[in-house]
Parts: sequence; structure tokens; C-alpha cells
Amino acid sequence: MMFFCCSFMGAVAQADCLNTENLLKLDAQYETALQVGSVQFLDKLLAPEFYWVHNLASLQETKAQLLMRIKKPEAQAHQRRSHDVSAHRLGNTVVLQGLSSVDKLNPDGKTLRTSRYQFMRTYVEQQGECKLLAVQTMKVWSSEGN
Repeated sequence: MMFFCCSFMGAVAQADCLNTENLLKLDAQYETALQVGSVQFLDKLLAPEFYWVHNLASLQETKAQLLMRIKKPEAQAHQRRSHDVSAHRLGNTVVLQGLSSVDKLNPDGKTLRTSRYQFMRTYVEQQGECKLLAVQTMKVWSSEGN
């Protein structure tokens, strides 16, 4: 899977990276990279100025902070998937807006809990490559009752 993530980045760099179809594929790879803890892929994708504001600003992360967090096994999700995604483009910037469902193991290590988030992810084109500049997520539903 790591090979696929990295090889896809090269393909996107050669094509119009902000083309909606290409960007949706790249964004799906972003979700997978978060799920499996692919520091190498995310290090290439995330802009140096990357910033993520989580649910109700409960956590705010820079690129370095996110890369450190995803190395921890408890930070990795069992499954991540985006759906109902729309793209909004202006110049060399595209904002993807949609829903992301994340399944994680409960502390008992046996049962899954699902959370759904509304997200906005801002991609910019720099020298033919797409870079993820910013993410904002808001939890809208959870099977854990939160």
C-alpha cells in the first residue's frame, strides 16, 4: 500500500493535480495514509505550513505534530473513508468538503466505534504538485454517544 501511495503522488504531480478526479483519488490516499500511519506519504503531501483544526478546536496540529501523532498505534484507525465529497476551486486552490467516517477500536480492543466528521480540506498547487495546506474537522455523529 505504501508503494501505491507514493507512486500515485508522482502521477498526480505530472497531471493537473487539482483536476477533481485526480484530487479525489489523492484525497482518498490521504485518508489511507492517516489510517496506516504513512509518515513518508504525508510528509510529501502536506505543505510545510499545514495546519489541522480538530473538533471544536479540541486539538490543533501542525505538520510536525501530525507526523509524530500518526506514528503511535493508538492513533491509527481501523478504517477511514470519505463520502459525499464536493470540490470548490478558485485559481490554484481547491477546497474539498464532505463527510469522513472513521472506525477505531474501543479501549477493550475488541469492539469498534464509528465517528462521522464534516471536513474541509484545502489543497493548493505548487510547481505542479498538490499540497494539503489545511484541514478542519467537526464531529457530527458517533456510535459512542458523544
